[in-house]
Amino acid sequence: MVWSLFRRGRSAAGLPVPGRCAPGRHALATERLLLFTPRTRLDVVAALAASADAGAQRWLGTKADEVLPDPDARRIALAWPPAGDGRRIPPVLAEPFSPGPDDPLLLVCVRRSDLRYAGALELHPQRGEMGGWLAPGCRGQGLGTELFRAGVELAHTHLGLATIRAGAEPANAASRRALAGAGFLPDRGPLRHTLPDGRVVDAVWHRHDTPTTTRCH
Repeated sequence: MVWSLFRRGRSAAGLPVPGRCAPGRHALATERLLLFTPRTRLDVVAALAASADAGAQRWLGTKADEVLPDPDARRIALAWPPAGDGRRIPPVLAEPFSPGPDDPLLLVCVRRSDLRYAGALELHPQRGEMGGWLAPGCRGQGLGTELFRAGVELAHTHLGLATIRAGAEPANAASRRALAGAGFLPDRGPLRHTLPDGRVVDAVWHRHDTPTTTRCH
Protein backbone atom coordinates (compact mmCIF):
# COMPACT_ATOMS: atom_id res chain seq x y z
CA MET A 1 0.00 0.00 0.00
CA VAL A 2 1.12 3.55 -0.67
CA TRP A 3 1.09 4.55 2.98
CA SER A 4 2.52 1.36 4.45
CA LEU A 5 5.99 2.84 4.92
CA PHE A 6 4.58 5.53 7.21
CA ARG A 7 2.72 3.01 9.35
CA ARG A 8 5.58 0.67 10.10
CA GLY A 9 7.08 2.79 12.81
CA ARG A 10 10.73 3.30 13.51
CA SER A 11 12.19 3.41 9.98
CA ALA A 12 10.07 6.46 9.17
CA ALA A 13 10.07 8.01 12.62
CA GLY A 14 10.25 11.76 12.56
CA LEU A 15 9.41 12.16 8.87
CA PRO A 16 6.43 14.31 7.82
CA VAL A 17 3.26 12.42 6.97
CA PRO A 18 1.69 13.15 3.56
CA GLY A 19 -1.57 15.05 3.85
CA ARG A 20 -0.70 16.63 7.18
CA CYS A 21 0.26 20.08 5.95
CA ALA A 22 0.53 23.28 7.98
CA PRO A 23 0.85 26.91 6.90
CA GLY A 24 4.09 27.19 4.94
CA ARG A 25 4.83 23.49 5.29
CA HIS A 26 3.75 20.73 2.93
CA ALA A 27 4.18 16.97 2.70
CA LEU A 28 3.15 14.67 -0.14
CA ALA A 29 4.18 11.36 -1.63
CA THR A 30 4.41 9.49 -4.91
CA GLU A 31 4.91 5.77 -5.37
CA ARG A 32 8.65 6.01 -4.67
CA LEU A 33 9.24 9.48 -3.22
CA LEU A 34 8.33 11.41 -0.10
CA LEU A 35 8.51 15.20 -0.44
CA PHE A 36 8.32 17.74 2.36
CA THR A 37 9.26 21.27 3.33
CA PRO A 38 12.78 21.21 4.85
CA ARG A 39 12.72 20.95 8.62
CA THR A 40 16.46 21.15 9.36
CA ARG A 41 19.49 22.75 7.79
CA LEU A 42 20.60 19.27 6.78
CA ASP A 43 17.49 18.96 4.60
CA VAL A 44 18.50 22.14 2.75
CA VAL A 45 22.17 21.14 2.46
CA ALA A 46 21.15 17.75 1.05
CA ALA A 47 18.86 19.43 -1.48
CA LEU A 48 21.80 21.55 -2.65
CA ALA A 49 24.13 18.54 -2.65
CA ALA A 50 21.77 16.68 -4.96
CA SER A 51 22.14 19.39 -7.60
CA ALA A 52 25.78 20.43 -7.22
CA ASP A 53 27.50 18.00 -9.61
CA ALA A 54 28.60 19.14 -13.06
CA GLY A 55 25.89 17.13 -14.81
CA ALA A 56 23.11 18.93 -12.95
CA GLN A 57 24.75 22.34 -13.06
CA ARG A 58 24.97 22.17 -16.84
CA TRP A 59 21.21 22.74 -16.79
CA LEU A 60 20.56 24.52 -13.48
CA GLY A 61 23.31 27.15 -13.42
CA THR A 62 23.12 27.74 -9.67
CA LYS A 63 25.14 30.65 -8.29
CA ALA A 64 28.65 29.61 -7.29
CA ASP A 65 28.17 30.54 -3.61
CA GLU A 66 25.09 28.28 -3.37
CA VAL A 67 26.75 25.09 -4.64
CA LEU A 68 28.65 22.58 -2.51
CA PRO A 69 31.97 22.32 -4.41
CA ASP A 70 33.44 19.38 -2.47
CA PRO A 71 32.30 15.99 -3.87
CA ASP A 72 33.03 14.28 -0.54
CA ALA A 73 30.89 16.79 1.36
CA ARG A 74 28.05 16.21 -1.10
CA ARG A 75 28.34 12.46 -0.72
CA ILE A 76 28.27 12.69 3.08
CA ALA A 77 25.28 15.03 3.10
CA LEU A 78 23.28 12.75 0.81
CA ALA A 79 24.19 9.69 2.89
CA TRP A 80 22.87 11.05 6.19
CA PRO A 81 19.35 9.90 7.09
CA PRO A 82 16.85 12.77 6.79
CA ALA A 83 15.31 11.86 10.14
CA GLY A 84 18.74 12.02 11.79
CA ASP A 85 19.15 13.90 15.07
CA GLY A 86 21.85 16.08 16.58
CA ARG A 87 23.78 13.06 17.87
CA ARG A 88 24.41 11.78 14.35
CA ILE A 89 25.02 15.00 12.42
CA PRO A 90 26.86 18.23 13.26
CA PRO A 91 24.68 20.33 15.58
CA VAL A 92 24.59 23.22 13.13
CA LEU A 93 22.93 20.96 10.55
CA ALA A 94 20.41 19.69 13.10
CA GLU A 95 19.12 23.21 13.74
CA PRO A 96 15.53 23.87 12.62
CA PHE A 97 15.04 25.51 9.25
CA SER A 98 12.30 28.04 8.58
CA PRO A 99 11.78 29.27 5.00
CA GLY A 100 11.64 33.01 4.48
CA PRO A 101 8.35 34.64 3.42
CA ASP A 102 9.72 35.60 -0.01
CA ASP A 103 11.67 32.39 -0.68
CA PRO A 104 10.56 29.98 -3.41
CA LEU A 105 8.72 26.97 -2.07
CA LEU A 106 11.29 24.19 -1.68
CA LEU A 107 10.43 20.56 -1.03
CA VAL A 108 13.25 18.12 -0.36
CA CYS A 109 12.54 14.55 -1.44
CA VAL A 110 13.70 11.18 -0.17
CA ARG A 111 13.37 7.69 -1.60
CA ARG A 112 10.75 5.73 0.24
CA SER A 113 12.67 2.49 -0.28
CA ASP A 114 15.67 3.47 1.86
CA LEU A 115 14.81 6.93 3.26
CA ARG A 116 17.81 8.57 1.60
CA TYR A 117 17.84 12.03 0.07
CA ALA A 118 16.88 11.93 -3.60
CA GLY A 119 16.59 15.55 -4.79
CA ALA A 120 14.28 18.54 -4.52
CA LEU A 121 11.37 20.39 -6.07
CA GLU A 122 11.24 24.19 -6.26
CA LEU A 123 8.07 26.15 -6.99
CA HIS A 124 7.52 29.91 -7.34
CA PRO A 125 3.83 30.48 -6.47
CA GLN A 126 3.78 34.10 -7.64
CA ARG A 127 5.19 33.22 -11.05
CA GLY A 128 3.43 29.87 -11.32
CA GLU A 129 6.68 28.16 -12.33
CA MET A 130 8.50 25.15 -10.99
CA GLY A 131 11.66 23.13 -11.47
CA GLY A 132 13.33 20.16 -9.87
CA TRP A 133 16.38 17.94 -9.76
CA LEU A 134 17.50 14.50 -8.67
CA ALA A 135 20.67 13.31 -6.94
CA PRO A 136 23.15 11.51 -9.22
CA GLY A 137 22.23 8.06 -7.90
CA CYS A 138 18.53 8.65 -8.53
CA ARG A 139 18.65 9.62 -12.21
CA GLY A 140 17.62 7.44 -15.12
CA GLN A 141 14.99 5.55 -13.10
CA GLY A 142 11.82 7.42 -14.00
CA LEU A 143 11.84 9.38 -10.74
CA GLY A 144 11.83 12.68 -12.62
CA THR A 145 8.29 11.98 -13.79
CA GLU A 146 7.23 11.28 -10.22
CA LEU A 147 8.96 14.45 -9.05
CA PHE A 148 7.05 16.59 -11.53
CA ARG A 149 3.78 14.78 -10.80
CA ALA A 150 4.30 15.78 -7.19
CA GLY A 151 4.85 19.35 -8.38
CA VAL A 152 1.54 19.23 -10.22
CA GLU A 153 -0.22 17.98 -7.09
CA LEU A 154 1.47 20.65 -4.98
CA ALA A 155 0.43 23.41 -7.35
CA HIS A 156 -3.15 22.34 -8.00
CA THR A 157 -4.28 20.78 -4.73
CA HIS A 158 -2.05 22.39 -2.09
CA LEU A 159 -1.54 25.93 -3.42
CA GLY A 160 -4.69 26.45 -5.48
CA LEU A 161 -2.86 27.24 -8.75
CA ALA A 162 -4.85 26.46 -11.90
CA THR A 163 -1.76 26.59 -14.13
CA ILE A 164 1.81 25.59 -13.47
CA ARG A 165 4.66 26.07 -15.98
CA ALA A 166 8.17 24.70 -16.33
CA GLY A 167 11.01 25.57 -18.66
CA ALA A 168 13.85 23.44 -19.99
CA GLU A 169 16.62 23.65 -22.52
CA PRO A 170 15.72 21.97 -25.82
CA ALA A 171 18.69 19.60 -25.39
CA ASN A 172 17.64 18.52 -21.89
CA ALA A 173 15.85 15.39 -23.07
CA ALA A 174 15.56 13.83 -19.61
CA SER A 175 13.70 16.80 -18.14
CA ARG A 176 11.44 17.13 -21.15
CA ARG A 177 10.54 13.42 -21.02
CA ALA A 178 9.81 13.72 -17.30
CA LEU A 179 7.57 16.74 -17.84
CA ALA A 180 5.67 14.98 -20.62
CA GLY A 181 5.29 11.91 -18.42
CA ALA A 182 3.80 14.11 -15.71
CA GLY A 183 1.18 15.42 -18.12
CA PHE A 184 2.74 18.73 -19.13
CA LEU A 185 2.00 20.04 -22.62
CA PRO A 186 4.09 22.36 -24.81
CA ASP A 187 3.50 26.05 -24.16
CA ARG A 188 4.64 29.39 -25.52
CA GLY A 189 7.30 31.30 -23.68
CA PRO A 190 10.54 33.25 -24.01
CA LEU A 191 12.96 31.55 -26.36
CA ARG A 192 15.93 32.54 -24.21
CA HIS A 193 16.34 32.20 -20.45
CA THR A 194 18.96 33.58 -18.07
CA LEU A 195 20.17 31.09 -15.47
CA PRO A 196 21.09 32.24 -11.93
CA ASP A 197 24.81 32.14 -12.80
CA GLY A 198 24.25 34.55 -15.69
CA ARG A 199 24.38 32.10 -18.58
CA VAL A 200 21.77 32.70 -21.27
CA VAL A 201 20.36 29.50 -22.76
CA ASP A 202 17.71 28.42 -25.24
CA ALA A 203 14.39 27.53 -23.63
CA VAL A 204 11.21 25.59 -24.33
CA TRP A 205 8.18 25.81 -22.06
CA HIS A 206 5.57 23.41 -20.76
CA ARG A 207 2.35 23.83 -18.79
CA HIS A 208 -0.15 21.82 -16.79
CA ASP A 209 -3.71 23.06 -16.23
CA THR A 210 -6.67 21.99 -14.15
CA PRO A 211 -10.26 23.31 -14.12
CA THR A 212 -10.54 22.85 -10.35
CA THR A 213 -8.13 23.71 -7.57
CA THR A 214 -7.96 23.24 -3.81
CA ARG A 215 -5.78 24.38 -0.94
CA CYS A 216 -4.45 22.14 1.79
CA HIS A 217 -5.07 24.64 4.61
